[in-house]
Amino acid sequence: MEEYRRLAEAVAARIAAGRLRPGDRLPTQRAFAHRHRVAPSTAGRVYAELVRRGLVTGEVGRGTFVRAVEPPSGRPLTQPGAEEAEGADGAAVPVNLELNYPVVPGQAEALSASLAPLLRPDVLAAATGTVSPRGTEAARRAAAGLFGPDADPDRVLFAGNGRQAIAAALARAAPRGARVGVEPLTYPLVKEIAERLGRILVPLPTDAYGILPEAVRAQRPAALYVQPVLHNPTSRTTPKARRAELAAVAAELDVPVIEDRVWAFLREGESPASEGDGSRTYVVDSLSKRLAPGLTVGLLYVPEGEAARTDTALRTGGWSAARFPLEAARRWLEDGTVARLSEAKRRDAAARQALVARHLAPGFVIDTDPHAYYAWWELPPPWRADTFVAAARARGVAVTPGSAFAVPPYTAPRRVRLGLASPEPDTLEDALERLAALARSPVSGALSP
Repeated sequence: MEEYRRLAEAVAARIAAGRLRPGDRLPTQRAFAHRHRVAPSTAGRVYAELVRRGLVTGEVGRGTFVRAVEPPSGRPLTQPGAEEAEGADGAAVPVNLELNYPVVPGQAEALSASLAPLLRPDVLAAATGTVSPRGTEAARRAAAGLFGPDADPDRVLFAGNGRQAIAAALARAAPRGARVGVEPLTYPLVKEIAERLGRILVPLPTDAYGILPEAVRAQRPAALYVQPVLHNPTSRTTPKARRAELAAVAAELDVPVIEDRVWAFLREGESPASEGDGSRTYVVDSLSKRLAPGLTVGLLYVPEGEAARTDTALRTGGWSAARFPLEAARRWLEDGTVARLSEAKRRDAAARQALVARHLAPGFVIDTDPHAYYAWWELPPPWRADTFVAAARARGVAVTPGSAFAVPPYTAPRRVRLGLASPEPDTLEDALERLAALARSPVSGALSP
């Protein structure tokens, strides 16, 4: 078990046993880190996990307190496609809007049709053999199309999943101990990846269009990590003019750029290839969102001349893709399955955004995109993200607080992210109705026993 989870379990056990009572104040994260001899970042993850479970409330500058109500009983939050029906007692259906795995009708049938040839003994023997991060020539050719019509197949590498592709790119783009510029709000797992690899994330100033080019010039990071299309959590897409400005500054300073485009497929017509300089840009993609959450083939389009060194990084990190999912992915790319499911998910995302517009847009500030599978909700005062997350969880809905995306020392806004992809549409609509009613209710009443 990871250290932060073990410590969170220990605190949760003290709360359950009554040794920590409702209203008790927890030590500061710095004091907690010192007492348990862990890094301050680990202490932050412990407290974030306790907030996520609905056991404590708190925010920077106010302290962290044991909640005055119990979290929802026994029944766990459901996983994608497994939402429970409402019970006879009328209890709220538990819905997880932290997870964000799109599944559309007919998906399994579409995937299975391409797998039949893999069951032939001779084909299966080859598909279950070993393979390098370069995959096979056929797989590289099939995947290159995702990076543009003129993409070079020899610059395509494969990882076990998108996170591992990010890790390999980060390992190659910046040396240990180096500063990596990021948006102040970023993909949460990038924070964990950077910590484990010994890279230091530095939040760079942004405006409505993304990172300010002058901020890169002023900070001079060793590398940049960006999400230029459908940024998670804000859904922002950086205009091409701004991307060109950033590319020019990166070229001027010789700064490698890691572009995470895992969600970019949802914007049809968006150029899949990097607008940056091909000599220094790593483009990360994945098939799990296009296909299914368990099909985790990560894709990496590397700078010119970097294939061999990035291959080594993938091998030494243990991040290479397995042969069987790679062979399956190749077939789905070649026969059009990936393209068809991508189009189905674009329609699905639009339908779910219509539910957000119906239930939350009136009266609330929501930043999102009609193509995105998530929404970035500014909570009405006096709600704070931590208290809202706890109250929502008590009503059977899990949402992600803004602090999960914030890169220290940036202070998280009073927002939560709603992942729209995982529940069935009817279940999602019910959850959005519950959340809207909660946001309109008094905070004191929502948190009282």
